[in-house]
Parts: sequence; C-alpha cells; structure tokens
Amino acid sequence: MTPISGPPDRLRYGFGTNGFACHRLDDVLTVLADLGYDSVGLTLDHGHLDPYAADLSRQVDRLARRLDQLGLAVMVETGAPYLLDPWHKHHPTLMSDSDAGRRVDLLARAVRIAADLGAPAVHLCSGPAPRGMPEDEAWKRLTAGCEEVLEIAGEHGVALGFEPEPYMFVDTVQRVLDLRRRLGDSDLFGITLDIGHAHCVEEPPLLDCVAAAAPHLVNVQIEDMRRGFHEHLEPGAGEIDFPPVLAALKASGYLGPVSVEIQGASLDAPDVARRSLEFLKAAEPS
Repeated sequence: MTPISGPPDRLRYGFGTNGFACHRLDDVLTVLADLGYDSVGLTLDHGHLDPYAADLSRQVDRLARRLDQLGLAVMVETGAPYLLDPWHKHHPTLMSDSDAGRRVDLLARAVRIAADLGAPAVHLCSGPAPRGMPEDEAWKRLTAGCEEVLEIAGEHGVALGFEPEPYMFVDTVQRVLDLRRRLGDSDLFGITLDIGHAHCVEEPPLLDCVAAAAPHLVNVQIEDMRRGFHEHLEPGAGEIDFPPVLAALKASGYLGPVSVEIQGASLDAPDVARRSLEFLKAAEPS
C-alpha cells in the first residue's frame, strides 16, 4: 500500500451496522447520515445484507444508490459470529479441517459486494485455530486460505483488512505483520486496527500499536475498553486516552474510516451513535 502523504484535515468517522441490529438497513443509513457520519461499517449478516440472499444483486444495486444519495462511504465487514454456523462463533475458519472452503466462499462474496459498492476493502479475522492443531499447521492453512482470497481480491481491485482479534489465532498487530510477510507483503493485504482490542490485549503501548499498523492501515475500528476485558464500551466509558490516539491516526496520513464498533448498542443505537460521534469529534485534536 502506498503511504498517504500529509495528515488529513479531520478524521472520517463511521459506525458499524452490527450496533444497529434492531433497525432496517435503510434506516441505519438514514440515521447515520443525519447524525453527520461519513461512512458505515457494513457487517454482512442475516439481518441487514445477507450475502446468500437470492436477490443479492438487486439489494446491492439499491444499496449502492442509497449510499451515494446519502454521501456515505462504506467498508464491508465479515465479523458476524454466527453467519456460517448457528452453534459455534466464527466457524468455520480458514484453518478448519473440512469446511474452510465455506469461509473462502463467504470472503469471495464479500469481495464482490465490496467491488459493487465501491468499498476499498473487506475486513476479516482469523477466528480460533482448531483445538489441538500445531501452530505451524495453523499458519500454513491460514496463509493458504488468505492467498486464495487475495487472488480474488486482486481480480476486483479490493484490499483485505485483516484484524487482530482478542483470543483468536491472530490476536496482535505483530501476528498480522507476520501473516503479511508470509503472503509476500502483498500490497492488497492491509490491516484493520481495532483501537479497543489493542488496548485490551497488546503488550506494547497503544500508540506503538498504531505506529506499527499505520503503514498498512486500510480500516480502523474504535471504541473504549478496559485492559483484559473484551467488552466494547462507548468512548469515555473505559480507560483509553483518545486525543493522543486520534492525533496519531491523523499524523499517519490515514484517510480511511474510523468506525465505531459497539455491538451491544442496538437497543439504544441512535443515542449511542450520537454520543460517540460527539465524543470523538471533541477529542480529536484540531
């Protein structure tokens, strides 16, 4: 990825649809645009945009027009925990023994949807490694799966934004960088950095994590969190000192979305989205 020169005038804030589970997708977009958000983090799932819907093409065309009308950018997210398996979170993975192909198929669908929507990247994460699998074998399978998806992404001009997720096989920025090297440092293989996750589990200080990820950032998710507790909180409700983090993102020249991710917000989603945007704009150094 070519680094962007010069800091942006301001960060571009988004909000994830997984925090609006009680709303129709069109209503989510309307609320976010009315509040002043710049983008939406679109989680492919049963409720909002099902990547297996019979009329998917029609839905995507309509969604593209609506996003354009509202002036909202979009990032395609694939973190829905039960989309492929109603019993087991984030299964199957690219490391699974027998049905990793189902994960590849989902990611391929996500890439095609992203291309049709004009989204620059598709978010993905590793999920857990199969119990008892040696680490070398897990790396081998994950790398092979990512290579397959990268080939598809290249055909459509869409980047991948791999997220280190707490308690998954790839859980730190360093492990994403390790995976990137295994993939030949592909220009299309970038990082989704979740600020709360980094505070929750990373050993290096949060600002060091931002600096390590910055050259390869294609997507940023943000929320508050407490060290050692994977619970997504409204900004200001946890331990994170936001002004230095937002300043570091601006200084890096990152121009993509900084998207609030609070999955538990659904019962109060419009107010959570409003408060989050007000907080982040106030915390962003001018």
